[in-house]
Amino acid sequence: MPLARSLSVTSLSGLEDWDEEFDLEDAVLFEVAWEVANKVGGIYTVIQTKARLTAEEWGENYFLVGPYVESNVRTQVELIEPTNPILKRTIDKMNASGCKVYFGRWLIEGSPYVVLIDVAFTAWSLDRWKSELWENFSIGVPWFDREANDAVLFGFLTAWLLGEYAAQCEEPPHILAHFHEWLAGLGLMLCRRRQLPVATIFTTHATLLGRYLCAGKVDFYNNLAEFNVDKEAGDRQIYHRYCLERSAARCAHVFTTVSQITAIEAEYLLKRKPDIITPNGLNVKKFSAMHEFQNLHAKSKNRIQEFIRGHFYGHLDFNLDKCVFLFIAGRYEFSNKGADIFLEALARLNYLLRVNHSDVTVVAFFIMPARTNNFNVETLKGQAVRKHGVSFNFGQLPDVSKMLDKEDFTMMKRAIFSTQRQCQPPICTHNMLEDSSDPILNCIRRIGLFNCSADRVKVIFHPEFLSSTSPLLPMDYEEFVRGCHLGVFPSYYEPWGYTPAECTVMGIPSISTNLSGFGCFMEEHIADPSAYGIYILDRRFRGVDESCNQLTSFLFQFCKQSRRQRIIQRNRTERLSDLLDWRYLGRYYISARHMALAKAFPDTYMYEAQDPTSSSGFRYPRPASVPPSPSLSRHSSPHHSDDEDERYDEDLEAEKDRVNIRQPFVAKTKAGDGVPSESD
Repeated sequence: MPLARSLSVTSLSGLEDWDEEFDLEDAVLFEVAWEVANKVGGIYTVIQTKARLTAEEWGENYFLVGPYVESNVRTQVELIEPTNPILKRTIDKMNASGCKVYFGRWLIEGSPYVVLIDVAFTAWSLDRWKSELWENFSIGVPWFDREANDAVLFGFLTAWLLGEYAAQCEEPPHILAHFHEWLAGLGLMLCRRRQLPVATIFTTHATLLGRYLCAGKVDFYNNLAEFNVDKEAGDRQIYHRYCLERSAARCAHVFTTVSQITAIEAEYLLKRKPDIITPNGLNVKKFSAMHEFQNLHAKSKNRIQEFIRGHFYGHLDFNLDKCVFLFIAGRYEFSNKGADIFLEALARLNYLLRVNHSDVTVVAFFIMPARTNNFNVETLKGQAVRKHGVSFNFGQLPDVSKMLDKEDFTMMKRAIFSTQRQCQPPICTHNMLEDSSDPILNCIRRIGLFNCSADRVKVIFHPEFLSSTSPLLPMDYEEFVRGCHLGVFPSYYEPWGYTPAECTVMGIPSISTNLSGFGCFMEEHIADPSAYGIYILDRRFRGVDESCNQLTSFLFQFCKQSRRQRIIQRNRTERLSDLLDWRYLGRYYISARHMALAKAFPDTYMYEAQDPTSSSGFRYPRPASVPPSPSLSRHSSPHHSDDEDERYDEDLEAEKDRVNIRQPFVAKTKAGDGVPSESD
């Protein structure tokens, strides 16, 4: 199944001709999502990071709509009186009619306005609204599905808000409402059913059925056209949710999704081809000098090394300066996130490093939250030993000539002997509630990676989100990522993939797949992704064993790089951050909004869709310092050589890369604000 392009391709050079001169003065934008000021998953990151750019474009006419969750509001939202008189009348009318609607500023970059609806306060209307849902759309929601019940309440209240806002306007309004995911989709359906003067956009960040099917270990992408979607959704008891998602996609003026791979999925499962692809971006903070982010890497790496000293106390028989830190992080979906293939590749990598007598030690971190009841005692003990000052390589006596006297030497011996232990360093940092059935631990038992002294690959499973206040590994996620050498995300189902994107922005190489939105995006825009530290694993056209061998090859070749080669590669990776900046990728959302306004209000707005054949695409070239060679024969880059005179000019390469990317979009309301620095 080819990766066919949608109407507006994700090609940055294709944006040159897009119209950015829409008059938005009398239009208002409501962006509706369950994750507004309410962190549940990745959509929260999308909305939070995009808010600044959207607020700059729409100014006082931009409002985010989400659920009122008191614990979140106390720490994230400043409640104020509505500044828009029409919206104030709307909220007052709804509150007088038995609702609880709050208005405030979300305390994030851009400080956007938020309208927060207390769905629990109107739960008395649930049965009546469920009846209306059945009468109008023939969708029944079971009483026991609390999440779907919340979606019904949220949908009806959102439609009430938009309808009341339109009624309060003295002149015919130009309202644009952008709905994210199935939890917000019912509001869109009601807007169309009630024929409200609202232009609608629906964005699916991942299809419900797709996630469930992949979790069931089916051959998903090769059988997309064969699935009986109604039966599959019914078998998994999500038919009502699936109907809400599919109806929202079909009803919207403009339907978007986050990647080409998800567009194919949506076309078969939701029965509508997306009008435009809207890739997810990040707010990129550029450093004034290249060495600054390298210094941050060194600083964070030192903190990880301190943790390793404690974790492996008594067995620290490897050189920390020759350690390579790998990690995988995200939702604990063992197969979907590729943890299964990563573990198998680590076992094969361990064999390769041992038979080749490599002096490199690989430490692989699994950061995936799971059910635990406490910290592992051995892990806590290791960190306590480290903090009490015995931090050299245990088992290796210092040179007696460097000691002050024999008493000091005797005390040092006692310290060493007191910290010896017979058991192996722990795999898991916590006590698992379901140890015997945990997928990661069972796989480790099968492949035999027990952190033995002879193993060149060590594994640490941290089943908890990272926190700077943790007594084990006191680092937040960003700091931890900066300290690692390579992020490994061999996902089978990944509609976008924020984890490799975050690695790229921080200058950390990563491995993703051609089944992830991020991987497809980078393959499209970079002539030789591996030269820039973006390794794309083929999980679409290869079997599991072949993909595992390819991943093993990527890892082995990465371990063979010299320190200088890794520094060069991090420089190149960090330069790609411009590709992922909302200043560039926000254009696709702008285009989707213009398209929706033109469809809903053709007498006021016009939008000419771009001919996809007119775009020549956008490709970062292969770096000049890497000699051209067939992609199959070069698994990583830079070219593996110990020759310190290898051709490499950082400034020259950076200058060539800069000319390949267009100047970022700058909102008219604050011209020039937030433009990324031209320096690398």
